[in-house]
Amino acid sequence: MASGSLVIVSPVALTPRVHDIITKHGGKVDYIVAPDLEHHIFLSAWKSAFPGASIIAPEGLYEKRQKSPEYQSDPFEYVYTKENKHSLRIAGDFHSEFEVEYVDGHSNREIVLWHKPTRTVIEADLVFNLPATEQYSQSGESPTAGLLNRLFMPLITATPSTWHERFAWHVLSSQDRDSFTESLGRIKEWDFSRIIPCHGDVIEDGAKEVFTRIFARFWNR
Repeated sequence: MASGSLVIVSPVALTPRVHDIITKHGGKVDYIVAPDLEHHIFLSAWKSAFPGASIIAPEGLYEKRQKSPEYQSDPFEYVYTKENKHSLRIAGDFHSEFEVEYVDGHSNREIVLWHKPTRTVIEADLVFNLPATEQYSQSGESPTAGLLNRLFMPLITATPSTWHERFAWHVLSSQDRDSFTESLGRIKEWDFSRIIPCHGDVIEDGAKEVFTRIFARFWNR
C-alpha cells in the first residue's frame, strides 16, 4: 500500500525466502486475509511472525479452526458475515485502497478484494485460470502433468470457459445462488482490468470481459 503497509492474501508457507521478500518490502504486515474457508493453513505462522497484523476472514472459519489444537489460539480481528458484509470497516488505511465483497453465497464463503489503485481483483476460489504456469515455474514440474491437473483443468480454466461457467453455476453458487448473483453484480461494477487468482495464472488482459463471460448465466437467467 502507499503507506507502506502490506496486505497478505491467502498466505503461503512462511519460508526464509518469503520472509526475506517481505522484509525487502518494508516488513510492515498490517493485514492477513484468509479469503475463504479453505485458504487458511498458514495463518498461524504469519500471525506469530507478525503479531500486530489483523486477520480478516469469513464467518465459520474461526469455528472450523477450533477443531485443530494448533489453530485454537489465533484471534480473528475482523470476520465478514452475511449481516455485516456491507457495514464492516477495517481499521487503518485499508479502505483507502481496497474494497471488499463478501460472497456469502459461495460454497467456500469467498472474500473478494478490489485494489483500486492498480485496478486489480484478488480472489481465491471464484475465478480459476489453470494451468498455473507461473506458480509452477520454479518447481521443475509441468503445470499440466498429473492426473488431477488433467481432470480439473477443463473445469477451472478461464479460456475457454465453457466448463468453468458450468462449475460456477452448479458448484460454486449452490449454497445461495441469489446472494451469489448479487455479489457478482457488485464485483462487475468495479473498475478492474486484472484478476489475480489463487489457482492459475494472473489474467492480465481483458479480465473484466473474462469475468463477465464466465458468470453471464447468472445475469441472463
